[in-house]
Amino acid sequence: MNAVAKLEAAPPEAGQPVNPAPEDGQGAVRLVIEGAVARLTFDRPAARNAMTWRMYEQLADACRTIAAMPEVRVAVLRGAGGKAFIAGTDIEQFRSFTSGADGIAYEEKVEHYVGALEALAVPSIAVVEGWAVGGGMALANACDFRVATPGSRFGVPIARTLGNCLSASNVQRLVAALGVSLVKRMLLLAETPKAEELPAGYVTVVPPEQIDAHVEELCTRLAAHAPITLRVTKEMLRRLAHDPDAADADLVRETYGSADFREGVEAFLGKRPPNWCGE
Repeated sequence: MNAVAKLEAAPPEAGQPVNPAPEDGQGAVRLVIEGAVARLTFDRPAARNAMTWRMYEQLADACRTIAAMPEVRVAVLRGAGGKAFIAGTDIEQFRSFTSGADGIAYEEKVEHYVGALEALAVPSIAVVEGWAVGGGMALANACDFRVATPGSRFGVPIARTLGNCLSASNVQRLVAALGVSLVKRMLLLAETPKAEELPAGYVTVVPPEQIDAHVEELCTRLAAHAPITLRVTKEMLRRLAHDPDAADADLVRETYGSADFREGVEAFLGKRPPNWCGE
C-alpha cells in the first residue's frame, strides 16, 4: 500500500505529523491536520528547505490527502527553521542531467507539483520567512495568499546562478500575478525584491512577532466561509488563467444546486449565521 492509500485509509490524527523528517538529509514535507486547518511544513532547514524529489512527491501526496478530507477548509504552507520558505530545488539533483530532454522532463515534473498545489480545492497560505526563490517562488506564487516577514525575498535568479529556464506555464503564472515588467526584472536582471517591494495585495508583510497571529486570523476567516463558494471560485480563476472563454456551467450548477446555497439563503433571511456543510 502506498503512502497516499495509507493516508486515505486512516487520515492523520489531529496534531500528529505525517512524513516526519528522516535523518538521511533528503528532508520531508510534514502534514499535520488541526481541525479545519492542514499545515504543511517543508522540513530541511540545513539546506534552507531546498526541495528534493522525495519532498516534491510528499507535497503531491499531501495535496491528495487534503482533497480527500472534506473537514479541511484551509492549508498553510511554511518552511522549517525560520530562514527560508523554500530555496529552490536541490542543485545536486541537476548533476545527473545530460541533455535537453532531462530539462523537459524536469519542467514537466515541476509543473505537476505546482499544478497540484494550485488546484487545491481549499484556500492556501504561504508563510514566507526569509527566502522564496526558484521552485520556492513558484510554489509560493501558486498559493492563494502570501504572508511574509520584513526583508523576505522573492525571485528566480537563475540567470546568475544555474543558467536554466522556467517553463512557459510557470512564467505565465508569474506574469499573471506580478506583471511582465517585474517578472523581467526577476528573470533577466536576476533581482530578488524584498516582500515590501512587491505589488500591493501580492504579499502581506507582518512583523515576526505578529505573523502567527495574523496567519491564524486568516485561517479563521477562511474556514468560516462557504466552502463550495471558495472551491468553485478557485477553480473558475484557475480555468480563466488558462482560457478566457473557459466553461463555467458545471461550477455554477453545482453551487446553486447545493445544500449550502439553500442554507445561506435561509440564514440570511432568518438573520442568523449560516451553518455550512460543504454539500
